[in-house]
Amino acid sequence: MARVKLDLPKTFPFATEFQVRIDDVNYGGHLANDAVLTLLHEARLRFLNDFGLSERDIDGIGMILTNALLILKAEAFHWDVLSVEIGVADLGRTGCDFLYRITRTKDGIEVARARTGMVFFDYSRRKVARTPARFKEIFASALVSE
Repeated sequence: MARVKLDLPKTFPFATEFQVRIDDVNYGGHLANDAVLTLLHEARLRFLNDFGLSERDIDGIGMILTNALLILKAEAFHWDVLSVEIGVADLGRTGCDFLYRITRTKDGIEVARARTGMVFFDYSRRKVARTPARFKEIFASALVSE
């Protein structure tokens, strides 16, 4: 299988920190890939909350994850503090992507990079929805580019 590459922007509009919990560690003794997805989800929630938004309700429309790309670059261990940077990219008619960089704060080593594809979703109708105008207003001028 060919290696997947993910280019990231030099700067991100938001960052948050997490400490690796024992529940985040796998049998190899390092941060597990499923825990990385959980960190990304929590970072995305914090990022949206910073703008007064949530995944469940942006003017009556929610968001649903459709795909995820993880590139694991280095190990992280129990007690490590990680910085997760996040930004919005590829804002479209019914969705967008979120880009992430995870680094260990003690030495600046990049642990992982990721991209999640999100689609706007009307949970009451159980259908894909158009990107809410409020989301566009907030993020159209602050999109990160690769």
